[in-house]
This record gives sequence, C-alpha cells and structure tokens, in this order.
Amino acid sequence: MDDERPDVLTIGQLAHRTGLPVRTLRFWSDEGAVPPVARSAGGYRLYDAESVARVELVRTLRELGLGLDDVCRVVSGRTTVAEVADAHVAALDAQIRSLKVSRAVLSTVAKRGSTAEETALMNRLARLSAAERKQIIDEFKEEVFGGLDVEPRVRDRLRSLSIALPDDPAPEQVDAWIELAELVRDPGFRARLRTWMELNTPAPGQGPPPGASIWWARQVVQTVAKVRKRGVAPEGPAAAAVLSELFGDADRAAVLGSVEAGIEAGAERYRRLVAQVRGQDSSPDATEELNWLARALRATADQT
Repeated sequence: MDDERPDVLTIGQLAHRTGLPVRTLRFWSDEGAVPPVARSAGGYRLYDAESVARVELVRTLRELGLGLDDVCRVVSGRTTVAEVADAHVAALDAQIRSLKVSRAVLSTVAKRGSTAEETALMNRLARLSAAERKQIIDEFKEEVFGGLDVEPRVRDRLRSLSIALPDDPAPEQVDAWIELAELVRDPGFRARLRTWMELNTPAPGQGPPPGASIWWARQVVQTVAKVRKRGVAPEGPAAAAVLSELFGDADRAAVLGSVEAGIEAGAERYRRLVAQVRGQDSSPDATEELNWLARALRATADQT
C-alpha cells in the first residue's frame, strides 16, 4: 500500500516530525499551503521529505505575520519571499505607526484621567491626516498673526513656520500634538495670543516696543535663572539692579505689559509644544523665570 512506503509520511507522521498539531497541518493542506504529494489507497493524505521543508517555510512565514494567501503564493512560486516581505514590511510600518498613536493617546488619557468624550476628541486629533493638521495650524496662524504690520522678514518666518508631525512620530510627539491641537483650537488662547502679538508689534516707522524682544530671548531667561538660583527676591534692590542691566532706561511699564500679556497668553507653553511636535530640543521651561521677572517689574513700578 502507498501508506506503507518508507518514502512517504502520513499526516500524523508529518505532525510528529514537525511538532505541529494535525489539525493545523490539515487546515494548511486544505488551503493549499502544504498539499499532499499523494493519497493512500484509503484516501488518506501522504507527504514526503519536501513536505517537511514546506511546512517549516509555512510556519516561518506565519510566525512573521503573513496571511495564508500570501504564504500560498510563495510556496506555489507565484511570488518570492522577498517580494512578499517587502509588502509586509510596509504594512507593518503602517501598523506600528498606528500603534504608536494609540499608545500615545492612551498614555495621555491615563495621565489626565480623561472622560470618554475627551478620549474620543484626543483620538480624532491624533489621527487627523497631514492635510487636516495643516488646516488647523493655518487657520490658527491666520487668526493670530494675519494682518499684523510686521517687517517682511518676520512675516515670512511666521507664514513658513511648519508645525507638522513626521510620518513616523515618536509617542511624545503625538502627545505634544494632541495638546497643541487642543490649545490652538481654543478661541480664548487665540484671542490672548493675538493681543500679545499686537502689543509687541511696532507701530509703522518705529522700533520694537519695550519688552518685545525678551520673549524667548534665551539671554534674558538665563540671566534671571542665575539670579533666582542665587535666591535673589524679585522685590529687593538686587532685582532692581538686574532689571537695569537687562532693560536700561526702557519704559518698565511697557516691558511689564509685554511680559504679563505673554504669560497670560500661554506663549511659553505654546513655544515648548511646537518644539516637541517638531522633534526639536526645546530649551527649559522658562515659566518660573518669566513670573519672577513680572514680579520684579511690578515691584519697581510700585516704587515709582
């Protein structure tokens, strides 16, 4: 009988040789991935040594995540392992990107203790297309910066400022984008930032208003950071000397107005989120330094 030939294997023997369950081999056989080489007189499937090698190939491809359709195309010679692998890598990359987004959203939800409605909103914001994200930023920039009478160099920089997630963002970039998207869609934030921008936009034919240059000027923040580290109180004479060093005879009330407007607008938070979304090394959070500066400026204003 054919099933007694030493060069063929029954499905049970093939299962023993490969360590796979008979039901798995039967399923693969039915799907055409591991077809029998012959049938016994009783109609049972028979396999040979090449079948063992084919089972190992099928198992490897399945462990790598390929579907049986692709596996059958490979073992039948209709395509190559390399061609299928290339397509599968692209699919895995897309899946990995999606999983990173899901992880970032869930991490943010856990951190904030978000409600179901907030979770749904964050998920939608995280999964917006590149065009949809660009539209949100463009609308924000137009409302906040549009129509300001700024010098052409600054205007071109504002227009060209890119705030876009890369194709393969890190979880922290997705997290920052969610927060940034919520921020720039807030009408209150837009209005506060617009007020601050108008306050820091020079009148035609005039130089920058006092205090306009301190925002995001690292030398000012670094100077204040050193002073705070020494324990200098913002209301004392040492602080007044620091202000004189920083601003000379500039109108302190105007400088204070700029600092307070920026703090109220949340400009520092916006700056840091933009840097995080863009994957840039952001300078340390300057909120405490700016608050110290505002207190020192108020103290000198009260004294005068």
